[in-house]
Amino acid sequence: METAYFLFFLHLSLKGYCEANHQTNKSDLQKHYKAAEGQNFTMPYCNCSKMVDMKSTSSSAEGGGNEEQFLDCGKLFIAEAKHSGNYSCFTNGNKLFFRLQVEKMRCLWRNESIKILVVSAGGQISCPGFGCSNNTNVTWYKNKKKVSDQHRPSREVREVLYLEPVHEKDDGVFFCHTQIIEGGVTWTLRTGVEVIVIPPPSRSPPRIPVDNEPKEVEIGQPYTLLCKALFPFELNFSPKIEWYMNNDGNMTLLDSKQNSTNRESLKKYTQEYEVIQVATINEVTPQHLTYTYTCIASNTFGNINATIKLKRKIKEQWPSLVGYVVIAFLLVCGPGIIVRVKWLEIQLIYRCYFKNGKHNGDEKEFDVFLSYVWSPASEEVLGGEIISSRSPLNDEEGDLCITDLLNEEVKATKKPLEVLLPQVLEDQWGYRLCLLERDVIPGGAYTNDVVLAIKKSQMLICVLSDDYFTNSNAVFELESGVQALLQNSVLKLLLLWTTKASPSLIQPDPPLPTLVQRALGVLPSLDWRSGEPSHSNFWRSLRKTMPKNKVKLVSVR
Repeated sequence: METAYFLFFLHLSLKGYCEANHQTNKSDLQKHYKAAEGQNFTMPYCNCSKMVDMKSTSSSAEGGGNEEQFLDCGKLFIAEAKHSGNYSCFTNGNKLFFRLQVEKMRCLWRNESIKILVVSAGGQISCPGFGCSNNTNVTWYKNKKKVSDQHRPSREVREVLYLEPVHEKDDGVFFCHTQIIEGGVTWTLRTGVEVIVIPPPSRSPPRIPVDNEPKEVEIGQPYTLLCKALFPFELNFSPKIEWYMNNDGNMTLLDSKQNSTNRESLKKYTQEYEVIQVATINEVTPQHLTYTYTCIASNTFGNINATIKLKRKIKEQWPSLVGYVVIAFLLVCGPGIIVRVKWLEIQLIYRCYFKNGKHNGDEKEFDVFLSYVWSPASEEVLGGEIISSRSPLNDEEGDLCITDLLNEEVKATKKPLEVLLPQVLEDQWGYRLCLLERDVIPGGAYTNDVVLAIKKSQMLICVLSDDYFTNSNAVFELESGVQALLQNSVLKLLLLWTTKASPSLIQPDPPLPTLVQRALGVLPSLDWRSGEPSHSNFWRSLRKTMPKNKVKLVSVR
């Protein structure tokens, strides 16, 4: 029991000690500041971003609905009465309490709130709040650090801070702290001095960047003359720029205005200031091109001028501009568009001229599938005796006898090409032909028979005539051959034209399928003209296109 009482009294003692110690620490950390209303102010000794008004926080917690008031720590602002209050923030792990009181101070030296100092020279600033202080102790701060701790040449004598010499980085606000004792409470009066650092006095005239190139103008359009001049810094900065028009020595002052002068930058350290003066020509005429225009810039120490001329601007024609865009578009996108539109033709050209596959003749049943339509002339010839059958010649004999053998019979008989081809290809050159009326068993499906016969042949030869394009069966044979060529590059396809019509002008009734119409323009072809006395070139060209390997010969019917 005695142990329990002892522990209870020990707990009460420790609790009282901790609460007292907490109150003491809170009192030690609390600071009081005064600020002059309407003057620059920042909170010192603060590393947090915001400080919260404790009165607003407590009333907000009680449901008062007041918004919390924040002050950015380290941010320069103009002190107002509404900023008075208690503030707190956390810094270095401790919670600091601040009391700020903003009031009007008649004792303030307001003529000391702004100071202009010259760089590299000695300068001094006085504390505006020194007249309100109860003692002569003054501490100076710049960027939340004591000036005495910033390792720069300076002296503090009573209310005056001597900068020896003035640096560019001295531009900004210096704060001085003085003490005021009211009702036993020590207040720190924090007042600021805005220091503007300027360059050393200059005795140089302004300068105008050189630009001697004539200015392009459009006749009948307004034009703005623009003059940019750089003025060295002067304390009483009053730049002057004028525009003159020179007509054979007669100088006429033009109405002009100052478009921009960075007067605001006078509060920033810089060596030169840019000033722009503009004058406007309401409507440019050819006479304006004969004048010269002079810009004169002057200050206290002299003047400078620059002269320009105007020249006619050559208008870029819209058609040419559009043409450049179209040409660029075609160069970039043209090949892709052509491939897209002409993809079928490209495939046929590639398979016909660049990818003729090699195969053994024994794999096929026919060397050539011959597609043609009987013409009235061929029917008349078929009524009589055709050419007598003879044993086929070998390749060498065939080449030697083309002119002698064929021309005599062709010249004597004047037979149509669809009649001559079977005789020449089978009887004389030894190729095995597939003729639908002879080699396909009647009774089957026509379309299937045609497709199967083409697949069994090494080559498809189509004898094209006016009658051919109006015959639906013949057109189907040609269309089936084109489709087979697209699917199997081994097949060879040759068009023999007996009509003089251009492929693009052929418009039969009914119209040709799109696939056939497009293929006619790119497939390999030879021309046969029935009125020519000799066809030796035709037969030589035909012989070169025939399959190299023949299927096994069978007896000719």
